[in-house]
Amino acid sequence: RLAGAVPLLLPTVLALQSLSPPIGRIPAASSKSASWTMINDLPLLGNVALVAGATRGAGRQIAIALGEKGATVWCSGRSVRGKTPEGRPETIEETAELVTAAGGVGRWAQCDHTDPAAVEGLLAKIEAEDGKLNILINDIWGGDSLTNW
Repeated sequence: RLAGAVPLLLPTVLALQSLSPPIGRIPAASSKSASWTMINDLPLLGNVALVAGATRGAGRQIAIALGEKGATVWCSGRSVRGKTPEGRPETIEETAELVTAAGGVGRWAQCDHTDPAAVEGLLAKIEAEDGKLNILINDIWGGDSLTNW
């Protein structure tokens, strides 16, 4: 169950280069001849990712990179259109749109990751809509109140 994944929200490092398998070929589904189709263009097709903290910076870029590889990417964070806690323009909806433009399926959900109930709700939503979670990236930041910008 995805709900049991809440404790897994620990700092995560992802080497995107390691996600790409070597070039491979599979026979085209509609042909018994020597017709071949490349399978390495979208190695994450069918995989579901959650990028916690996908609003801006590294989280946003990781979400887009996963989309380029064909993943369905859930972008979560606090900043949504009309309500950006830090007063900055970036939003998770915009990141999800960039994921889709990159070739993946971008989805978004507002979530305050400091609230365990909100994280449980996010995981339940992903489970209900996609049935699985293959990749978890933690890029959350909650230190804005501690920083002078």
